[in-house]
Amino acid sequence: MSPFERIGAFLQRTGAALQGPRKKEFVPEGFTPIGEYVPEDIFVVGFPKSGNTWFQNLVAGVVFGVDVNLSPAGLIHDLTPDVNYGKFYKRYATPMFFKSHDLPLPDYHRVVYLLRDGRDAMVSYRHYREVIDGQKIDLLEFVNKATPLYPCHWSEHVDAWAKNPYGADMIVIKYEDLLRDPVAELRRFCAFAGVSRDDSRLQTVAEASSFGKLREKEAKQGFGRDDHAFDRPFFFRRGEAGSYKDEMPPEALRIFMDQARSTLGRYGYLDGADQAALR
Repeated sequence: MSPFERIGAFLQRTGAALQGPRKKEFVPEGFTPIGEYVPEDIFVVGFPKSGNTWFQNLVAGVVFGVDVNLSPAGLIHDLTPDVNYGKFYKRYATPMFFKSHDLPLPDYHRVVYLLRDGRDAMVSYRHYREVIDGQKIDLLEFVNKATPLYPCHWSEHVDAWAKNPYGADMIVIKYEDLLRDPVAELRRFCAFAGVSRDDSRLQTVAEASSFGKLREKEAKQGFGRDDHAFDRPFFFRRGEAGSYKDEMPPEALRIFMDQARSTLGRYGYLDGADQAALR
């Protein structure tokens, strides 16, 4: 399948996810259709490139005791399914933990919302799209919405979940806090999920799931999904906070700030001068 066919299939799948329930079809024995959940299930949700896949690996390590460096990449996806990919999942436990980029949905009763500085997320998302599209994408056009974004613009995604229209039980974990003190953030996650793990275990999982380790694993194994079969690693890239400062051109930054300044300020992502502009 060519890169262009892959992105077409990707958009078709994700578009279907936004449009509502899929058509009834054959379900393999022992599997459950994506879209059928129980209230106890927990959804790890974030705008693309906000740490969703990183946290997917952390969940596999914390909850299921998986050594993510030794386990096949496909196992991580089986244990923590991506609702925007595939049609079925196997329920290994209750609650199950799902990865999602969706806007609020009534079936998402318990949510871990991953929040990342939108400027970093957009730079990383553009890089991701370049690889799967197989062509260069101008960051200025990307930020200026000339390129369709799934599922919406960064600030729209963050603001929609901040409103929490269906009253989900929800915690917010900031990407930057997860980088700075992963054990503290995993401790918060465990308290929310009802999982008991000591700090030494959380530290072990955090070290095994560092960006450097995950990049090495991706280089050796690939991403573990047939729609992400590329010749070079791309999913786990820099994994830094503030990378937009040397990757986002001034004009693209200006446009993004015009779009998202209030949302960035609400979550502490602005420096003094930018914050003053909100007053």
